[in-house]
Amino acid sequence: MIDWNVAVQTGTRLVRPGPQVSQAEAREVVEELRVLSRTAQGHVRKFTGIDGEQNPAPATVVDRPGWIRANVDGFRVVLEPLMERLAENRGSGGLSGGPAGAVFQAVGSRVTGMQVGAILAYMASRVLGQYELFLPPDPSGRAPTGRLTLVAPNIVHVENELGVDSHDFRLWVCLHEETHRTQFTGVDWLRPYVQEQMTEFLLASDLDPAAMLNRLREAADAVVDAVRGGDSSLIDAIQSPEQRKILDRLTAVMTLVEGHGDYVMDAVGPQVVPSVAEIRSRFQGRREGGSRMDKTIRRLLGIDMKMKQYAEGSRFVRRVVAEVGMDGFNQVWTSPETLPSHDELKEPASWIARVAGTPAITAPGAAPSTNGTGPKPDAADDTDRSA
Repeated sequence: MIDWNVAVQTGTRLVRPGPQVSQAEAREVVEELRVLSRTAQGHVRKFTGIDGEQNPAPATVVDRPGWIRANVDGFRVVLEPLMERLAENRGSGGLSGGPAGAVFQAVGSRVTGMQVGAILAYMASRVLGQYELFLPPDPSGRAPTGRLTLVAPNIVHVENELGVDSHDFRLWVCLHEETHRTQFTGVDWLRPYVQEQMTEFLLASDLDPAAMLNRLREAADAVVDAVRGGDSSLIDAIQSPEQRKILDRLTAVMTLVEGHGDYVMDAVGPQVVPSVAEIRSRFQGRREGGSRMDKTIRRLLGIDMKMKQYAEGSRFVRRVVAEVGMDGFNQVWTSPETLPSHDELKEPASWIARVAGTPAITAPGAAPSTNGTGPKPDAADDTDRSA
């Protein structure tokens, strides 16, 4: 279905080079990011009250090609159930066997590999970091819990472009990503729940040739609509009806996870990131900019939808913490049943009534005052691609 080697080759060939720095400067950036990732661990654990992984490894710092290779490895793990399903169905089509079938599959997999590589090349110059949930099997036999990755060239590029304090900006990014590591290592059911939903989503794919052709037509229509300025995305176009239901559950949990990370990165206070207000303001301005083509690609790939997740999720977290305190909010991590629904994300009071009970009078554990530097209702950024 996908030639992964072609995907890596295409992505690494097309990706734009990062900012030019000396080897000494590059080593300094890598070392500081590793140190700050450990610093952020303590801040996140203290602020959120979640006991994450004990003595976790420092962040893995990569360049743009390294991010592409890591994500191809992750895609292979994620798509394995679907690959097995396709293998089982092989033999039923007219081009599935013999020399003609082999040629058809080889050509198709290379084309798809180039498409995946082109998308990864675009994303590799934008992503600042991510917590990777899907990793190849560990040769030692131990099940990996995930890996925190920071993309050094992108972090340097953005901090230079914004003209912000580099130490503050790097810690700000690490706070967001370390929040994700804390979520997925401190809440024992969260990672398997997301993996289960992902597997169900893939296995709900309609592999009937006629249905797949119809999905391709809808994808083409989505491209045309996005170019014209519409809100269509490829994600919406290629889903089956059953997948839409599963994606609703996935979207709800990822909105919470992303919003929580966005909230924490701003709300730890100016004593930790003194220039947080300036960073957020300038970063938000950058997020809203870009060429018409860039905005079209973002809509098409669903990136704008992810930005809305940051904003909606952070509003939910901020409102709940203000009403019932951090301990009350942390009841969200009790089980899948205590996750907020789509409606509850928009109306936090309904989640509070269902799960947290009576609002606290003084809201113990609420975020301390940040003199106006806390999360804004429209706060959104592209620091993370964890799902």
